[in-house]
Amino acid sequence: MKRKFVPVALAAVMAFNMAACNGGTAPTTPTDPGTDPAAPTTAPDTPDTPDTPDTPDEEVEPYTVRTKADGSAIDLGGMEIIIRDWFSNAETDIMHADPDSLSSYEAEIREYREWAQEKYNFKLRQVGGADWGQCINDFVNYVTTGGGPLEFEYEAGVPEKCENVIFTLRDDATTTAAMRNNEMYDLSTLDCLDFSDIKYQRNLCHEQYTYKNGIYAFYGSISEPRDGVYFNKKLLEDGGHTADEIYDLQKNGQWTWDAWESIMKDCQRDTDNDGTVDVAGWTANTGGAVEEIIFSNGGELVGRDSSGYVLKVKDQATINGLEFANRMIKEYRHKDPDVDGEPAPWDYYKDSWKNGDAVFLLEQEYAGTPGNFLADISFDAGFVMMPYGPDKADKQLTNRWSNNPAVIPGCYSPEQAWNIAFAYDVWFEIPPEIEEENSIVSRARSGIFDQRALDETLPMMSDPAHGFITYAGMIPDLQTGPDLIWNINGDAKVSEAVDAIVDSWQAYVDAANN
Repeated sequence: MKRKFVPVALAAVMAFNMAACNGGTAPTTPTDPGTDPAAPTTAPDTPDTPDTPDTPDEEVEPYTVRTKADGSAIDLGGMEIIIRDWFSNAETDIMHADPDSLSSYEAEIREYREWAQEKYNFKLRQVGGADWGQCINDFVNYVTTGGGPLEFEYEAGVPEKCENVIFTLRDDATTTAAMRNNEMYDLSTLDCLDFSDIKYQRNLCHEQYTYKNGIYAFYGSISEPRDGVYFNKKLLEDGGHTADEIYDLQKNGQWTWDAWESIMKDCQRDTDNDGTVDVAGWTANTGGAVEEIIFSNGGELVGRDSSGYVLKVKDQATINGLEFANRMIKEYRHKDPDVDGEPAPWDYYKDSWKNGDAVFLLEQEYAGTPGNFLADISFDAGFVMMPYGPDKADKQLTNRWSNNPAVIPGCYSPEQAWNIAFAYDVWFEIPPEIEEENSIVSRARSGIFDQRALDETLPMMSDPAHGFITYAGMIPDLQTGPDLIWNINGDAKVSEAVDAIVDSWQAYVDAANN
């Protein structure tokens, strides 16, 4: 979208004409000399007047220009910056792509970012290359060796170096340790960042990475939704229900555990009367499903208050969530068969749902987007949020957010850190002149999602009213899966499983608060 400015000279003419239209004094129209007896028969000589020089056009900035706290202009001196992650590449970068390949929204964002780079005199690129599992170790190695030039390839086969790096990490205890060891720059000391801004409030990554009043990570975009509930429309209809029924339950605040279980009872069946369930109620990676069920009931494993991290595994909402998950696994989850005489692999559930063995699939939103494992399903599917449990006091559907925490190395100088943070903040700004699109919905349009999922579910999942951040992954040595979650298998004694880990988990939480 090209934004227009009105030259000063033209603006003056327009203002003059408008004044006349609105009752201002307009010039009188000269009378015809032939009809005015008092008029002279010839026009008097008039002195020559010098030509009025053209008034230069005064260009208006298309976007609000930011200044330093003292009002001075911001000039980053041609600084080159990279945001290093594990998923970006030049082929998909809207700043590098063929302009004709961009959507109108992408073109507007590109135009704004080009303006920002020129206005504030910097260059920024988002660069892949770090392995997801290795990214935190790469960061620690960089910081502990004093920073300096980092080698990267924006385009394959073209090596470059950059000394100004924002590292994209992942939620992990090693990341937490780096925060505690002052290896990340304290962003709360940089006055160019306003964490009350919507681009930070809609993901709360800075709250997740707050430690002893410092802020050590940020994220400038919409949080990626995680687990929701896919459903096979054909199997749902075979059980006497419809997709619209489930979407309406979600829309009207009635998508509850009881509603979900009632539908599974109707849809789960033994199609050949051999005593074995052929179409199960649901399937999933049970570890992720158990955690989502806990959260959907208002429970947590580890929370945080003003004094630090708090162990929540024995809260009643958490215990009830574990009990419900345990029963759902026993009564409704598809029983994965042995494969070649061995237990089915952990991800057998993917084929199970694609083969029509279960009505519902508890899985992350990304799975239904292009290039992921649900892209080739042969049936129509719907997608809603997790139903909520009876202990959820606000009766709101919830979604655990997934952020990609961005950090500035703690070895950088205050000036370098300020400049990098400012560039990042500007880069992810959506100016009011641009009507923002939900990037999650935009990506999903090319996936398997139906219209009601695009219009209702996905916007809700990325709405701050329905999202939250978790803290168990921030605690060094606390392993939620092997310690507890993987043991919720349908036959678990929940109280015993919790009692077995509560003391060690409390010790880990206490250590994290020191």
